[in-house]
Amino acid sequence: MATLLQITNLDKSYGPLVIFENANLTVAERQKIAVVGRNGAGKSTLFKIIVGEESSSDGAINIHDICRIGYLTQSNPYTDSDTVMNFLMNSSGKEDYICAKVGAQFQIKKDLFERKISSLPGGFQMRIKLVSMLLKEPNLLLLDEPTNYLDLSTQLLLEKFLKNYKAAFLLISHDREFIKRTCDQTLEVDQGKTILFPQSLEEYLAYKQERISSTEKYNKKIEIEKKHLQKFVDRFKAKASKASQAQSKLKQIQKLKTIEILHPLSTSKIRIPKVEDKKGIALTVNDLAIGYPDRTVAKNISLEIERGEHIAIVGDNGQGKTTFLKTIADELSPISGNFKWGASIRVSYYAQHTAMTMDNSDTVFDFLKKTAPEETSIQDILAMAGNFLFRDNALKKEISVLSGGERARLCLAGILLQKNNVLLLDEPTNHLDFETVEALASALHESNSTVIFISHNRTFVDALASGIIEVKNGRVHRYLHNYEEYVYHLQTELDKEIQSDSYKNFPIPDENETADGNQIRKQQIRELKKVLKNLENEIKKLEQEKHELLLWFEKNYKNFSPEKNKKLTEVTDLLASKEEEWLGVQTKIEAL
Repeated sequence: MATLLQITNLDKSYGPLVIFENANLTVAERQKIAVVGRNGAGKSTLFKIIVGEESSSDGAINIHDICRIGYLTQSNPYTDSDTVMNFLMNSSGKEDYICAKVGAQFQIKKDLFERKISSLPGGFQMRIKLVSMLLKEPNLLLLDEPTNYLDLSTQLLLEKFLKNYKAAFLLISHDREFIKRTCDQTLEVDQGKTILFPQSLEEYLAYKQERISSTEKYNKKIEIEKKHLQKFVDRFKAKASKASQAQSKLKQIQKLKTIEILHPLSTSKIRIPKVEDKKGIALTVNDLAIGYPDRTVAKNISLEIERGEHIAIVGDNGQGKTTFLKTIADELSPISGNFKWGASIRVSYYAQHTAMTMDNSDTVFDFLKKTAPEETSIQDILAMAGNFLFRDNALKKEISVLSGGERARLCLAGILLQKNNVLLLDEPTNHLDFETVEALASALHESNSTVIFISHNRTFVDALASGIIEVKNGRVHRYLHNYEEYVYHLQTELDKEIQSDSYKNFPIPDENETADGNQIRKQQIRELKKVLKNLENEIKKLEQEKHELLLWFEKNYKNFSPEKNKKLTEVTDLLASKEEEWLGVQTKIEAL
């Protein structure tokens, strides 16, 4: 196979912080490589250096002439005014029918091509960025967390594409299941080095664990031998007759070197404080309708959740998962019906935006100490902080200097210290490396708390969920099969839809369709598109208002405002409502 990319003796530092030191990598055609490593190890930095967004301190990056790089990031390459088709054609230089053909692989239907990208839900925006990149016909993809915030349907589409992809790619992901299904080689970025292993992640982790065990045994043997020699030195160094022998033994000790183990394979075990162990019903929902003042998202919801259950809320983006979770968290009022928590139940609610409203003048340690119950020991606080990568000097950082991901991790650590009976978690795994994701899943699985959560990380859901609630087409109900079966049935449905006529772009008009029927259908579509246009304008205004509120919190971290916090919650809820409404109208258009 021809070589596409060579990295030789790469060095990269930010002041005293060393990211890469003499790192090397060669990528050839058709290699499918998972890029793994701790948060902050340099995975994204490596991609940025390859494409020229950042410079290296030393070393060489050789991109061969035959290499065409496609780079997928979380940033948006389009403007607010770009429609899907205009952006795809302008960015790729391809004809509309070619754009439509590639878009069909990701279920981008004909009517979506006329919409503004900025008005689409996040999952569709990621699909469009993928299509734009693929239209340029790259033979080396750099994919930086492509599954972040993607619903399961979009993840499955991306997974299927990558499995069948005939060129090379480097993939950064914190979802072990996604890596396992798409990659056959592993690149670990760790302590300034890059280690390429020519087998899957599972095989690499097994090899690494075996190597660490072997090194530990070797180091133990060396330490025993050094102690034995040191005893001889200590005993006879003062005796003239044995002095030369003691000196010889001392030299032997100096030659005996242990092998450094950079860090353990997995994160330390996360321990969640136990709560009072009771049986019975944790949550009862009776004929509940959820949504917003101007629109009902789902209704006729009746279900029960027992104490100690771990329930995953599943469904595509825009269907109402977060709306349901916010309602039972008392963040949204029910439209009708009711729900009731069991006796003496205390509820914690974790949502991404709440991390932005923390007191920015607090340090990491201060926040955790305030959040934890009074009887919590300093040792337990420090242990929980360490589980979420806050150690040593990081404990002294003010919240004002933390990144969005660090804030989210800190907020989650605080919630897990609170010893509440019920944990409501909305995307808790974002910003966590996969070792921490799996440690968190294991801890929650062993916990006797009731856990109701939303996550698009399949490894996390599969490890934790004992039951499933599906949110789909205005219904919220208990799904009677396990998560593995749910994924299988969803994949089957997607395969059928992709093969059906409803996903053929620019179809030939049906000659048997009457002129009257055509006219009625076109009129209905015109009216629905007007509704879409109005919704897109409202969504844009709400996004701007939310952005301005978040900026206010960042700039005024010493002056916490309950009114601003309340307004942020209202705007966030209304924005979610409008996005879900947009998706519903779009679905109606596609059905006509």
